[in-house]
Amino acid sequence: MSFVLVLSEFLPIGLLPVIGSSLHVSVGTVGLVVVVPGLMAAVTAPLLTIASGRLDRRKVLIALALSITASNVLAALSPDMPVMAAARILLGIGVGGFWAMGAGVAARLVPAEAVHRATSLITAGISAGTVVSLPLGALVGHLAGWRTAFIVAAGAALLALAALALRLPSLPPTGAIRMATLTSSLRNRAARIALLATGLIFFGHFAAYTYITPYLEEKAHFGSSAVTLVLLGYGVAGLAGNFAAGAIIGRNLRAVYITAAVLVAAAVGLLTTLTDMAPAVVVLVMIWGAAFGAVPLALQTWILRATPEAPESGMALLVSACQIALATGSLIGGLVVDGYGTSAGFALGGTLALLSAVTHIRPRLPRG
Repeated sequence: MSFVLVLSEFLPIGLLPVIGSSLHVSVGTVGLVVVVPGLMAAVTAPLLTIASGRLDRRKVLIALALSITASNVLAALSPDMPVMAAARILLGIGVGGFWAMGAGVAARLVPAEAVHRATSLITAGISAGTVVSLPLGALVGHLAGWRTAFIVAAGAALLALAALALRLPSLPPTGAIRMATLTSSLRNRAARIALLATGLIFFGHFAAYTYITPYLEEKAHFGSSAVTLVLLGYGVAGLAGNFAAGAIIGRNLRAVYITAAVLVAAAVGLLTTLTDMAPAVVVLVMIWGAAFGAVPLALQTWILRATPEAPESGMALLVSACQIALATGSLIGGLVVDGYGTSAGFALGGTLALLSAVTHIRPRLPRG
């Protein structure tokens, strides 16, 4: 399901011009289809966690999967921008709720010694969805139109919904989450540092990654086929980084995160200076992908260790931090790129990733 969430959220990025033309709005306006789900997810993650109270988490997750399926169908049928916006709001609700309550279920489904490996399978969907969404959307949109791309996403969501309904056991809530529970988690120093690190790394990453295609085409002078291959390599490296982190994160969470964040910062920073060396560009993008592939798993592990008494509360706050940073990073990154070029956007991203690594140097992380 994590793959479907990322696929549905990022699918329109490569289709914005044709969607805007079809719905008779500017590219700037249609860009809301990317921003709206992130902001809605940030708001709904804590609210849905509270509202779901003592409901069986299996039923809640199935309902959220249904909303994601419906959002893609509605998007495919949208006659105008207001309906499209409503579809993406519905998606944001599903994304926020599912990440807050679904990302941490691995600990309840497998033995303790297998939790990190099981969680890495869930977070692997992030890397897979990130790499597949752009080329899949562009390919299907080119061959059969942008509406078909959303139908494909709806089909994937329907398959995930069926798998949840058939295979997921009953998951009674571990305790009702209230607003006081969220504020209590915020008073936890380790949780606050985790949220700060999350905001910095996601802001920096998406300030740069959102504009990786213009960088590869305009700065590194790669053709469209080469760009597709490089992005595919990024995604494969991300999967490898995710699983590598899953194998060792139980032994040293701090080392995993600092290494990953520093490698992201180094790769993104060096890309601004090595634009004329195609092999170096490819290697650096692969390092970037592998390093960031470890980030979601590390942050999720950190927040769950920091809030063992209220894991859903911690995850809801983490989702909000991720989505706000994602949306604002893409927005601010775009302003920087428009004003100063992609190198400036990458420099911003690398600096913020390095600052995120610094947050892990001094604090004592909770032990698993």
